[in-house]
Amino acid sequence: MGCCFVLVDENREAVLLDTGLVGEPRFIRRLVARLGLEPRAIKAILLTHGHLDHAGNVAWAKAWTGAPVHAHPLEQAHLNGAYPYTGINRWCGRLERAGRRVFGVGAPVGIDVALADGQELPFWGGLRVVHLPGHTLGHCGFYSDRHDLLFSGDLFASYFFNVHLPPPILNSAPHLIPASLEKARRLNPRLIVPQHYDLLDGGLHRRRFDGLLHKLAERARRRGRVVI
Repeated sequence: MGCCFVLVDENREAVLLDTGLVGEPRFIRRLVARLGLEPRAIKAILLTHGHLDHAGNVAWAKAWTGAPVHAHPLEQAHLNGAYPYTGINRWCGRLERAGRRVFGVGAPVGIDVALADGQELPFWGGLRVVHLPGHTLGHCGFYSDRHDLLFSGDLFASYFFNVHLPPPILNSAPHLIPASLEKARRLNPRLIVPQHYDLLDGGLHRRRFDGLLHKLAERARRRGRVVI
């Protein structure tokens, strides 16, 4: 239900990017073992944001690896299960409360390292924090200059049948999304990997992102057109 990545560098040290919701602990344990790593090889847990499908297992991951949690400070309320959802976004809060009850995930956990836009992290050959608010106030992507790759979090979802922005009920600050889309466009990464996708193909998702921007621009032009 949620996506996460284990990024391993040439020194056999790793970071966990998001922690998922259902089934990910077993997946992460199996993947780490398959890579020939011990849990302590994971040196950091990086969160794109605090929604339950991305951070539901962060308390488990921190206990299993001993790694510090890195996230934007505006995500702490989400990690506490105490974010004050308003308007249509209240449905997101209701879904998360149901998820905590049904799946037994989402135990509160503190942020050990507060992230800021432009911050350079010494993981996976270097990762730059890219603050992309809108989905949540502290939503962040992570950019690898070495690979010219942006992990874009929930900036958009990329499936062959539907490339789209997150549904309105899930966006805490939708007025900030256009600027975040433009920020990602200006960064101009060769590869983009969102957290919700069908195929692990950064070039494909970059092309789909460009297509989504074109579709959104056309929609805006049509809405701004005066018809007499």
